[in-house]
Amino acid sequence: MDNALLGPVLAQVALTFVAWLILYWRRLPAMAAAKPTKEQMQDKANLAKLPPKARYAAENYNHLFEMPVLFYVLCLGAMITGLGDGLTAKLAWAYVALRLVHTLIHSSYNNVMHRFTAFTLSGLVLLVMFGQIALKYWSI
Repeated sequence: MDNALLGPVLAQVALTFVAWLILYWRRLPAMAAAKPTKEQMQDKANLAKLPPKARYAAENYNHLFEMPVLFYVLCLGAMITGLGDGLTAKLAWAYVALRLVHTLIHSSYNNVMHRFTAFTLSGLVLLVMFGQIALKYWSI
């Protein structure tokens, strides 16, 4: 089994853990300041009242469980089947780099158009990665 894709997978997992830590670093003080009741904590609408940085951290963390799931499936599938190659690894690293850019934007100044550009580019890289692996599979 070729392990070239394991590096990008581990990097994406590490990014998710960093986003998780940022979430706690920002949300716990915000929750302590807001002092919500148990009932208020049950209603997600009340989370919208938290400071923007606390909300952005939570939103970013949630985003790391959307499209990246496809990334994990593609990488692990390519590793198991041997359908990954140097191009697949480069695409995987490009995807992780773009997700890092997305996280940096989302967790800092949160310009929606900049974030959208990083998100779109990462999705296109993932689509190319899927196409490259699928074409190899169908040509076997």
